Amino acid sequence: MSAKPGSTLLARQWQRGGWLSTLLRPLSGLTAWAVARKRKAYLDGARPAYRAPVPVVVIGNVYVGGTGKTPMVIATVEGLRARGYTPGVVSRGYGVKVGPRARVGTGALEAARYGDEPALIARATGAPVSVHPKRALAAQALLQAHPDVDVIVSDDGLQHLALARDVEIVVQDERGVGNGRLLPAGPLREPAARLLEVDAVVTNVGTPGGQAQPACAGGRPRQVRMWLEPGQARQIEGGATRPLADFAAQPRVAAAAGIGNPERFFATLRAAGIAPQPALALPDHHDYAESPFKALAADAILVTSKDAIKCAALGDARLWEVPVRAGFSDPELFDWLAQALRQRAKP
Repeated sequence: MSAKPGSTLLARQWQRGGWLSTLLRPLSGLTAWAVARKRKAYLDGARPAYRAPVPVVVIGNVYVGGTGKTPMVIATVEGLRARGYTPGVVSRGYGVKVGPRARVGTGALEAARYGDEPALIARATGAPVSVHPKRALAAQALLQAHPDVDVIVSDDGLQHLALARDVEIVVQDERGVGNGRLLPAGPLREPAARLLEVDAVVTNVGTPGGQAQPACAGGRPRQVRMWLEPGQARQIEGGATRPLADFAAQPRVAAAAGIGNPERFFATLRAAGIAPQPALALPDHHDYAESPFKALAADAILVTSKDAIKCAALGDARLWEVPVRAGFSDPELFDWLAQALRQRAKP
C-alpha cells in the first residue's frame, strides 16, 4: 500500500493530511496492530531471530520508498573498511526472483539477477553482496562464501526483525515523517516514535551544513545531516568522463531518474547549473526492458548510477551516469560506528 512520490493526491496527503488520509486511518490502525504484534513476538522470543557470529549494521527507514539508503550503505562500507573492517552486504534483492538459496557475488553483478541497488553497491565498493528476501539466509550464505567478512551491513531491513542487529541507522529526507501516520493513511512503516529507539538518524538534505546534535538525553539517537555530491559524468557506452559543469552550456540535455525520489536528482542537476528538458521521473526500480529515450530530441541524457546499472544494454551513446558521493555534517560518524561495534562485541 504505497504511492509513487510526486504530485499524486495520496502522496500530497501523506505530507499534510487531508480527507483521503483521514478516511484511511482505520486501516492504519490495523498496520499499527500488526507492527506491534510482530515486534512483541521477536522481543518475547516467540519468533527467533538469527544472530550472526559477526556484528550487523542495519541501514533502513521508516518512511516508505527512497530516502537515500544506497549512498549511505556505500559510505558505511567504505568507512568501516577504512577502520580495519572487512564488510559484506546483505540485501533483499528487490524485484528479483532469487529462489530458495541466496545469491552471493562481487564486482560487476547483473542487476537482473541481484537487483539494481545490490549491483550498484557491489560495483561501487567491491564488497561481497548476498541477496535473499530472508536476510538471515543472505547473511549465512555471505559468511559461508566469504569467511573473512567481519561485519555485515544490511541494505534496508529495519523492519526485518528475523535478522538480529547491533546498530540501527535510519535514513530519512526532507519529508521527515510526513503527516506522522502509518500506512496507508500516512507514509510510515512504523510509528514515528521508532526513531527514538535507533542508534542514529541520518537526514538526507540538499546542501552541506549543520552539526551532529543528539536528539535526546544521552546522545541517542545520533543526528547527522547527509548530502550527495555529484562527481564527473561518465558515458555509459564507452566510459568517457566529463565534468558535470560541461553540460550546463550544452544545448538539448535531458535527464531521467528511476529512483524513490527523482526530484532530488533533478535538483542536484539544477544546482550544477543544468536545466534538463525533459526531466523524466520514472518508477522506482524501472527495469529499462525497453528504452524510454528513443523519442527524446536530446544530445545528452543524464541518469543516476542506479539507472546506469541497467542502461548499459540500451546501447545509447547519449546516456551519461552522474555518480554521487555522500558527505556528512559529522566527521566522526564512522569512528563512532566502529567504536559502537567494538563495544557491543565485548562479552
